[in-house]
Amino acid sequence: MLCGGVSSEVKPATAETQELVQAVKAEVEEKEGRSFDVFKAVEFKSQPVAGINYFVKVQTMYDLYLHLLPKSLPHKKQLPAKGYYQTNKEKHEELSYF
Repeated sequence: MLCGGVSSEVKPATAETQELVQAVKAEVEEKEGRSFDVFKAVEFKSQPVAGINYFVKVQTMYDLYLHLLPKSLPHKKQLPAKGYYQTNKEKHEELSYF
């Protein structure tokens, strides 16, 4: 994988990716104007930049998913500017750069 490119390999979620997702859950809920009983990292792809960006597929309930970039740079523990997640995704939809 080249620096800056998104990995083609989809990896199962880890405790680290779940922690990243949990850290921005409240912010996503605020932006969406609703709360999520389920907010579970399912799988991810990574992108090496000045650190690593993670593109994470998150299960929110039943068969509803969102794709999330939980942080922009390693030293930040907040959601990047609005637009760094995509809603209304389905389980079969592939994670890709956004």
